Amino acid sequence: MELGGKSPNIVFDDCVLDNAVNGAIGGIFAASGQTCIAGSRLLVRETVHDQFVERLVKAAGAAKLGNPRLATTQVGAITTRPQHQKVLDYISIGKNEGAKIALGGTVAEVEGSNSGLFILPSIFTGVSNRMRIAQEEIFGPVLSIISFHDEDEAVAIANETNYGLAAGIWTGSIRRAVNVSARVRAGTLWVNTYRAVSYMSPFGGYQNSGFGRENGQHSIDEYLQTKSVWINAALGMPNPFSIR
Repeated sequence: MELGGKSPNIVFDDCVLDNAVNGAIGGIFAASGQTCIAGSRLLVRETVHDQFVERLVKAAGAAKLGNPRLATTQVGAITTRPQHQKVLDYISIGKNEGAKIALGGTVAEVEGSNSGLFILPSIFTGVSNRMRIAQEEIFGPVLSIISFHDEDEAVAIANETNYGLAAGIWTGSIRRAVNVSARVRAGTLWVNTYRAVSYMSPFGGYQNSGFGRENGQHSIDEYLQTKSVWINAALGMPNPFSIR
């Protein structure tokens, strides 16, 4: 039973930055952020933070909003009016908490739409992991960027949440990819990609992101009961009173 997430997307300074930018955008703005695995917390190493944010804001700012049935559309509408208001409320919360809007943060006017349920892709910088926008699932096109110093701090921030559904890691080091994947408490880890899925791969989470797994061989276990059977293959059974 999958119950949501606040997934960290971790960018180290030894990755291909342009790939990580694309992965960050796809991780949070696909489906207008309305996915359980959305990479809504972007953790960026401080040594590349400023240049990464600059590239990210430029790329995300060029996104085309519109009808999701059109192939040219990159970001669609929010599903319902109450959810639309909820996202706007969280944007106000982020501002009040002291985070800075680097992109968006407002309602978007989209040609041909009468619903008014569009919100511009929104990016917050200067976010502390203890802020509500970093801890609570918004389920909208809102990204919180958090700076970190080293690998240990990145893992600590990633795990400092009540959720544990997914996480992304961007690095050129196999050692770091394996090490961080083992330390981050999440049901799905992506390295140098995001949102890759397969019916053969188990899917589920830790903590408040649910229990059990669907897809893959592990999903069959949810429908089985384990039984232990012991068989004595010896010719006889020793007298228990003769055993010392």
